[in-house]
Formats: sequence, structure tokens, C-alpha cells
Amino acid sequence: MLWRSVVGKLWFTILLLVSVVLTILMVLLLQSFERFHVNEAESQLVNHANMIAAIFDGYDEQDDALRTISQYGSSFETHALIFVEGTKVWGTNNSANDDIYAQLFMTNPVLSEVFNGEQVVATEGDFPLSDNGEASHTEMMVVGVPLQPTELDNSAVFLYQSLSAIEETSNETKQIVYFSAGIAIVLTTIFAFFLSSRITAPLRKMRQVALEVAQGQFKTKVPILTHDEIGQLAMAFNRMGRELNRNIHALNQEKEQLSRILVSMADGVITLDRKGQVIVTNPPAERFMQSWFYEQGINDDSSVLPEAVEQLFQRVVSVEKEQMIEIDVQGRSWAILMTPLYDREYVRGAVAVIRDMTEERRHDKLRKDFIANVSHELRTPVSMLQGYSEAIIDDIAGSEEDKKEFAKIIYDESLRMGRLVNELLDLARMEAGHIELHMEAVELGAFSDRIVRKFQGYAKDEGVALRLDHVEDGYTNSFDPDRIEQVLTNLIHNAIRHTGENGRVTVKVRSNEYGVKFDVIDTGSGIPEEDLPYVFERFYKADKARTRARGGTGLGLAIAKNIVDAHKGQISVHSKIDEGTTFSFFIPEAGTEKEELSR
Repeated sequence: MLWRSVVGKLWFTILLLVSVVLTILMVLLLQSFERFHVNEAESQLVNHANMIAAIFDGYDEQDDALRTISQYGSSFETHALIFVEGTKVWGTNNSANDDIYAQLFMTNPVLSEVFNGEQVVATEGDFPLSDNGEASHTEMMVVGVPLQPTELDNSAVFLYQSLSAIEETSNETKQIVYFSAGIAIVLTTIFAFFLSSRITAPLRKMRQVALEVAQGQFKTKVPILTHDEIGQLAMAFNRMGRELNRNIHALNQEKEQLSRILVSMADGVITLDRKGQVIVTNPPAERFMQSWFYEQGINDDSSVLPEAVEQLFQRVVSVEKEQMIEIDVQGRSWAILMTPLYDREYVRGAVAVIRDMTEERRHDKLRKDFIANVSHELRTPVSMLQGYSEAIIDDIAGSEEDKKEFAKIIYDESLRMGRLVNELLDLARMEAGHIELHMEAVELGAFSDRIVRKFQGYAKDEGVALRLDHVEDGYTNSFDPDRIEQVLTNLIHNAIRHTGENGRVTVKVRSNEYGVKFDVIDTGSGIPEEDLPYVFERFYKADKARTRARGGTGLGLAIAKNIVDAHKGQISVHSKIDEGTTFSFFIPEAGTEKEELSR
């Protein structure tokens, strides 16, 4: 088809462009000619009207003037009416139409302005005619010139003529313009076909060479016959062939490098196509597949995926988002992270990364078992210690002073062990996802004042200045007040405990549209840099030589972090040795995304 070829497209483009330009020019020319003819006709009418007014002014007797005007009016094809003192005294036709026009000219708001004797008026409009008793309308041009404005009132001469003569002249002009446009379009068509043929000849040669390059013949070149844009295109095509040959060579090298990387990876990698068929695997992935085949009792078939992996693939393709599962095969735990692969906007497959998580899960289980075992083992001795201490305090045995001293020691240790058990249980519940939050709107000023007042006595005993820097009253945020109080209690207690005499602890509270930020700043001993990444771990103590009397359980910060995480917030620590420590946590407002602590 002609439209599918370059010749047809180029011809149509040139023809369309020329047609648009010619159309615009024709419209402008026709409008210009029409305005010219109208202005010329109006100018002639004004000249004739001025001449008639001059003739009328040149005679002392009105009858003599009218005879001369009648002779003058017969020399041109226009109609005239003369009004003296508001009465029609002469007309070229002296017919019923003159009386009709006389009445119209007297009442027309534009034409009646001439009777004021101040200006020449001209207008175009639809005026009625009477032909054999039947009314008809015609487009006419009317010009009015005042007669002796200083001597006569309501005196003027009107000239009028039909616009049909102007339209005939305009039609002749249109025919000339249309004929010229037709000749231009014919010449443009011939020129467009000639130009298109000259352009498409080398393009057909390039097409033949491109087919050869597609078959792998990269040494084929396009002959350069001209030095214009087509010649430059031929040079670019030859350069493209050389670059394509080089890129394919580099691509083969990259493919070989990728293959080596996949073989050396510790994680398994499986690449799947749109239908879920396995395309590429590496040795760790093959070992995973073999373990699954052995467990299921089926033959080694690389085209079959485990059911869990197949379901994961279906989810990835349907939602077009990254998905992750963890499955157990032959006593080992495998984490599978699958990500969709895109071909522009469409999913063309997926890639799965398989990691052996057995050791990590074993360590997690050991830690959780340790918490559970310690909690279980400590319940009984705690109960016994509390029971004996109560017995001694009740004077059941021993001397009075010894009983009270021993009872105090036993009772203190039982409380310490009780706190340890409770913290272990709380931490276990939080890590298992069973923490319950009771969200409510909290007034930050009263909340922070109450917590800081609770520690004023302890800070005074330790010789530490405790100060609160909080937002103005009236600001509220939604969170669990009991849990956040637990976090602040732990942080403030630690800050006072690790700040020497004459030190300072500042609690800063700031609120914005995204949530509330708490800072606990002390001027104490600080935390070593190498210990900062581990301060939120369970049982971790930066001060290894801390005495039992001042030491904690090592669980407070871990519990605080779990509480903040449950609020979808963030907690961090910054510290310098002998300069102080700053613990910061941010609680986002309900319904907002997690924001940075620096907001």
C-alpha cells in the first residue's frame, strides 16, 4: 500500500503542509480583497455624496441645484436621496422604494446621526424593498453627508447601492485564487513523488544490508553515495554495525562473567519465565531442589517446582511485587525471596534467591529457649525466697537483728529475680508479636511533667540536675501511655544512674504533624563506640565491670526497642565517651508513615 511506504508518507506530509499554507493564504487574501472592495465602494459613495453636496451648496436656487444633481446622478450606478429641512426633496428613482428608504434613513440610529451636521456616516445592512407589493430584503451600503450644516437643519444627502456588485467582484477574485491553489497542489504532488523516490532508493539498499546484519554478517557495509543526511545515515549505519559487533562480544563476556558469579554464590538463584518454567539455576539452588525431590520421593525433574515456590511465583506475577516465604526441607530452613522481572511494563518472569537460614533459626531458637527456660527455672526459687523472707520478717526463727538483715537481703534478691522473670516474659511476648497497645490521645505536657516529677527525688539523691524541655500545653498525640512511660522510665533511670554528681539530664519532647519525638540527654560517662550497635540487644551490658548493686538485667533497652517498634516508631542512640549520651525515639501519629527521627 502507498500509505505504508516512505514515498506515500512523504507525499502526504508535503501535500498536507502545502494545503494548510495555501488555505491560510487564501483565507487571508480573500478577506483582504473583500475588505478592499468594500472600502473602495464606500470611498466612491462618499466622493459622489460630497460632490452632490458641493453642487447643492453652489446654487442659490434649489431647483437649479436639483437639475444639475439629477444630470450628475445619471452618470453612475448608485441611488441617491436628498433631505432638506427633514423632507425628501429629490431621489434618483422617485419610486415607492425611495419613500421606504427615506423613512428608514430618517429612523436608522446610525444614519440619523448625519442630520446633526457634524460627520459623514456610512453603514451596511439588510434593508427592505417593495417589488409588486411584496416586501423583500437586500444587503446594501449607505453613505450620508450633511448639507449646509451651518444654514439648514436636518438636511443631508444619502447614497446607497446593493452589495451584489461587490460580491461578484469578490467571486471573480476567489476563482483566480482557487485556480492558483490547484496548480500549486499539482506541482507539489509531482515534486513530492520525485523527492520521495530520490530518498527511498538508498533506504532500500540500507534495508537489504540491515537484513544481512540481522543474520550475523556484521562486515557488510552500506555504500556511501552522497554526503547529505542520507549519506550521514549510511555512515551511522556502518558505525552501528561495528558497535553492534563489539557489544555482542562484550555481552558474551558479561554472560560468561554472570555465569561464573552464579556458580560461586552461596545463595541459590532460580530464574523463571512467564509460565513458571525454570530457565537458570546455580549449584546451591540445585541442591535445594534435589533435597525437595528426595523428600517428595519424585524423580529429579528440573522443570517441576516445589508447591510452595509455585504458589509464591503465582503471587509475584499477580500482584507484581516482591514476595517472601520460608519453608522447611529435610530438616533445614530455607528463606525464598522472589522478585518480578519486567519487560518494559509487563512481567516476563521472576528471579528467586534462596538462602539457607538453618543456622540463624537455630540461634534464634536457642535465644528464645533460653528466655523460656530461665523464666521457668526462676519462678520456683523466687517464690521460695519470698516465702522465707516473709517467715524471717515474721519472727519465726533466729535473733531479731540477724533475721531482719537476712530477710532484707533475701527480699531484695527475690525482687531482683522477680523483675528479671517479668522482663524476660515481657520480652518473649513482645518478640512473639503478642504485645497489646491501648492507644489513646495523650496531652504531652502533663504526661512528660508527671514522668519527670517521678524521678526528681532519685535525681536529687544522686546529685544530678533533671530538667524537662517540652512542648507547650495543649499538644496531643496518640500512643499507649503506659508503654511509652515504661520506655521513658528505663531511659531516664539509666541516664541518672550513669551520670555523676553535678551532672545534668534533660528530657526533651517535641511534637509535629507526623508524631512526637522524645530525647533523653545526659552528660554522663558515655558508651564506647564499639558497643553502640549492640545496646538494644538482650542481656548486653556496655559496662562489663558494673557492680551488682548498680547493674540492671540488661533487658530494659531491648524491651524499650520492642515497644517503640510496636508503635511503628524508631529508636536510636548517639554517644561520646566522657561527653554524654542521647537516646531518641520517635512515635508517629496514627495513620501516618514512619518518619525520620530528625523531623
